[in-house]
Amino acid sequence: MTINKLLIALTLGLALTACSNQDQAADAAADAAETADAAAADAAMAGTAAADAAAQSAAAAADTAADAAADAAMAPDGDAADMAADRAEDAADTAEDAASAAANEADSVPQQ
Repeated sequence: MTINKLLIALTLGLALTACSNQDQAADAAADAAETADAAAADAAMAGTAAADAAAQSAAAAADTAADAAADAAMAPDGDAADMAADRAEDAADTAEDAASAAANEADSVPQQ
């Protein structure tokens, strides 16, 4: 393989990695948004301050995940895209934890 072909293959590999990280970040942001919606529904059903707070935390985490996904899309290199994708996944995990708290709060409210 000539040096030029090697450089082209390396460049294509890095480009594919960056695209994968952008997709990963976008998927995490979408998951966080869905989770935040579920938390809001649980909070509305529960009608308690704790559930409302958990739903707000989930929404804030979803916003963070969306921002990180945008950062991944604009990342100048693969390392920056990796970091943004990791931030998006962490925010999605935070949204999931908050949604779980909202669901637990909704489950603990006596049904009328």
